[in-house]
Amino acid sequence: MQSPTEEELEESIKELTEYKNRLEKEVVTISNKLKMPQKKINAIIKTHSELNQIKIILSKLNKQKENMTSSLIT
Repeated sequence: MQSPTEEELEESIKELTEYKNRLEKEVVTISNKLKMPQKKINAIIKTHSELNQIKIILSKLNKQKENMTSSLIT
């Protein structure tokens, strides 16, 4: 399998970040409709399995992009 280009990585990071933000907003909107306290909403977001998985993937993609950028510099 061929390594992704820097542009492909950036696009993936952008799209995944947008999805994460939409998902967080959806959780907050629904929680607010249920009149949940902000602490509870924050706890839900912190323990939301899909959000946590997305954060892990974003972290890996960002590290991969950093490694790609640093290898181009040296």
